[in-house]
Formats: sequence, structure tokens, C-alpha cells
Amino acid sequence: MHLDPVFLSRVQFVWVIALHILLPAFTVGLASFIACVEGMSFFTGRTVYARISQFWIRIFSVAFGMGVVSGIVMPFQFGTNWSRFSDATANVIAPLLAYEGLTAFFLEATFLGVLLFGRRLVPRWVHFMAAVAVALGTLSSSFWILAANSWMQTPAGYALIGGRFFPTNWWAVIFNPSFPYRLAHTVTAFYISTGFVVLGIGAWMVRARRFPEEGRIIMSATLWLLLVLVPLQIGLGDLHGLNTLRYQPTKLAALEGRYDSAAPAPLTLFGIPDDARGVMRDEIAIPRLGSLLLTHSWNGRIRGLNDWPVDRRPPVGPPFYAFRIMVGAGLLMLALVVVGNLMRRRDAFVTSEAFLRACECAGPLGFVAVLAGWTTTEVGRQPWTVFGLLRTSESVTPSLTGPDVLLSLLGYVAVYAVIFPGGFLVMRRIVRAGPQSQAIDEPGQGRRAMLPIARAPELTP
Repeated sequence: MHLDPVFLSRVQFVWVIALHILLPAFTVGLASFIACVEGMSFFTGRTVYARISQFWIRIFSVAFGMGVVSGIVMPFQFGTNWSRFSDATANVIAPLLAYEGLTAFFLEATFLGVLLFGRRLVPRWVHFMAAVAVALGTLSSSFWILAANSWMQTPAGYALIGGRFFPTNWWAVIFNPSFPYRLAHTVTAFYISTGFVVLGIGAWMVRARRFPEEGRIIMSATLWLLLVLVPLQIGLGDLHGLNTLRYQPTKLAALEGRYDSAAPAPLTLFGIPDDARGVMRDEIAIPRLGSLLLTHSWNGRIRGLNDWPVDRRPPVGPPFYAFRIMVGAGLLMLALVVVGNLMRRRDAFVTSEAFLRACECAGPLGFVAVLAGWTTTEVGRQPWTVFGLLRTSESVTPSLTGPDVLLSLLGYVAVYAVIFPGGFLVMRRIVRAGPQSQAIDEPGQGRRAMLPIARAPELTP
């Protein structure tokens, strides 16, 4: 049996990043949520907000640790599996990743310590500012990582010399054509993913009648937030689609299942892609709606994949189905959020057991949408690592063998099969324990100076 190192390297990267992306999809939004709750605690002095914040800080710390362990593997793969890609793009990609480490990771790690251990030791305003710093760190991380990914999708500001990319305009490199849309769409997706986890856990608190006050506050605040974010995400997705139509038309054709160019173009709801024949079998479509949604014109033209040579087309199946899963998850989330806010009358959103259970079941929906969106973006970019310029098949390490990659892939599978279930079980225990009132000082106690630390002999030089 032939073991293709390119295919196995791609599978390995999929395994690593598909699990890792779940963690920033959670922590980016959670850090901002914690900052908001810490702000409410600081400005109102109500201990219930401090209890809620401390509860989520404990969960955040576990997810952050898992993210560090799972994320640190990815840069190593650039050297072990994708050395030709690294060699060609190092002058562009390496500085962006370095900025991410310098401006984001250290900011998060430093102030997370203050959040975890400083509530009794630093003034309340310092604790609040530490929460803001952690939130800014997660957003900074998203900024630089998405700048690098967006440059690979829509490269700009470079010169290609001797097979290597050299930056000629850093502003154009960072703010490449797809970056603003990808950043806004992805960060909003992360916020929504976190929102539904928070909503689901809040619903469990209310339904289990163990922490009803905290659960009600969590649900109410999150439902208001999601009522803004979910419709906003639909609008951002539309803008991102227009950008993709302009700069990555093959990707758009793949996710729409469009093999033949059409004007006006129908909207394909479902079908079975047949790449070998270049047709969509058993297609269910709505006439003209594709043109209206994708070009904002009733007679807009959508190019089909048959306009490009076969070796420049992405596979249709994965992005086609993943895009529909993403949209379906988004519509389900929108329906739940609208219903939940309508049920505020007479407090039905916290008294209806059916709605509470629906919120609990909807907890993973955001992650489903994120994974589906990531699949749409990355598979739709194929067969390129740098779109239109550097092929995936030309990016892998030349001396790599199939058995080598298979061995490392099995190792990653084994390690992640321990890390992720273990971390999930720890977070589950924190959730079941709930907000701990004994861990929170009474209002004003947090303003004490840090003299006890200065007097501790074991901490002095």
C-alpha cells in the first residue's frame, strides 16, 4: 500500500488544527465575556458578578492550557512536514507569527496569572484591567494569525524572487484584500461559539436549580448579546462572500457547487458533486437566487469551475457540504436566539424547561459552524497553500516518507485523545461545582495592598 506523504501530512495538520481551533473559538469570546463581567463587578460592587467571573476564569484557564499544548505543535509541523512552504514564505509568515507570540501570548499568560490568583491580593481595578488585558491578548492573537492565513488566501505586498516571497509593503501584507472580512467574520464566530456555550451552561444552572441567580444573569446577558451578534454575522458573511467572489472565484464556485457558468445563476440547495464529470447530480436549486445572494444582482453571472483547468480547481464535495452545515447551524442559532428573547415576557426563558433543554443542546452549535467554516475556507483554497502561487504538493518536505508521517500522525492522535477528553472532564467538574462564593472577597477587600506577599519569607530573594 502506497502511503502518500502529502496526503498524510494534510491529514495530520487537519487533526491538529481541527481540535486546536475549538479552543480559541472558545477562549477568545470567553476572555471578552470575563472582562465584561469583571467590569460589572467593579462598577456595581455586586458579588454575584465576581462569582460568575471567577467561575469562568477557572474554565478559561483550563482551555488556555489546552490551547497552548495543542497549538505549539503547529509551528513544528511547518519545519517537519512543510519545509518547502516554510522556506518560500518565511520572510512573510515568520514575522507575523512572531508578532502573535510577542503581543498576544505573553500578554495573555502574564495577566491570566493576575486573574487566577490576584483577586485577594490586588486592588479591584487592577483585577478588572487584568481581565481587559487578557481579552485584548486573545484578540491580538486572532489578528496576527488571521493576517497570516489571509495573506495565504489573498497574497499582496510581496515580491517573488527565486521561488521565495519577500515583503515589499507590510501594510499590504497585513491588510491584504480578504483580511478585514476574515477577521471580522472569524472573531464574531468565536464570540457566538462562546455565547452558546455560556448560554447552555447558564440554562443548566437554572434548570438544575443549583445556581439560579447566576444562571439567570448569564442567560439574560448572553441572549441580548447573541441577538446582536448572530444577525451581524449573517451580514459579515455576505460581505465575505462578495470578497471571495472577487479574489477566489474557484472557491466560491466550489462551495456553491457551480460547475458551469450561469447568468442568472440558481442557488443550489442540495446535490451530489461529481468532480470527474464536472456536474452536480440530483440538484435541488432555486432559480436566480444564487445571482441575487452572491452578486446582489438579479442577473449576476457566477463563473463555474469548468472555466478553469482541472489542476487549478478545488474538490467540490467538502466545501459544498461544509458551507451548508455552517449556514444550517447559523439559522438554528438565529431561531433559538430570537425565540429566547421573545420569551423574556413573564420570564418564560428561565421557566420553560423545553427552552432550557434546547439551550443546553445548542451549546456545541457554534463549534460545528466554526469547523464547517474552516473546512470551507481551507479546502476551498486547494490546490494551493499560497493561493494561485504555491501548490500544496510543492510545499511538503521533499525527504519526507509516508511511514514517517503515519508514525507521527498516530502519535498526535494518541496524545490528543488523552489531552482533550481529560481537559473536558476537568471543565465538566468545574461546571458541576458551579460558582464558589467562598472564593470571593466581600466588596472592598480586594483593595488591600500586597503587603502579605512582601512579608512572606519564602518569596523573598
